[in-house]
Amino acid sequence: MSIAKNGDNVTVHYTGKLTTGEQFDSSNGRDPLGFTIGAGQMIKGFDAALPGMAIGDKKTVTIVAAEAYGETNPEAIIQFPKTNVPADMVLEPGMPLTLTDQNGHPVQVVVVEVQEDIIVLDANHELAGKDLVFDIELVSIN
Repeated sequence: MSIAKNGDNVTVHYTGKLTTGEQFDSSNGRDPLGFTIGAGQMIKGFDAALPGMAIGDKKTVTIVAAEAYGETNPEAIIQFPKTNVPADMVLEPGMPLTLTDQNGHPVQVVVVEVQEDIIVLDANHELAGKDLVFDIELVSIN
């Protein structure tokens, strides 16, 4: 029987939930997710859960924020001048936006607050600062 180890290419089915039970992602109804264990393609805690599993094994793991998408970074809260936004653009708290950084790369942000002269934006990953629970099933080892 094959046992998963670092460096193996694997496929898994998974369901990701917050500790409140709210589901944020799942492979149900889709092809299993493929990646290489230990290659840095997955969040640390998810990667660390796979070694030692055999094909068909299922487990539930709780991954603390530091091993998931990291803690919330206060420096990723940005005050953006309202004059840099088109006048006809209606912004509301919770609204996702895409900005461009100084290197021309897209940066996903969420509107936190709209004030008179500035817009407060959060560039943290939406799951930053949250502990996550994953149900994982190892489908294959290649």
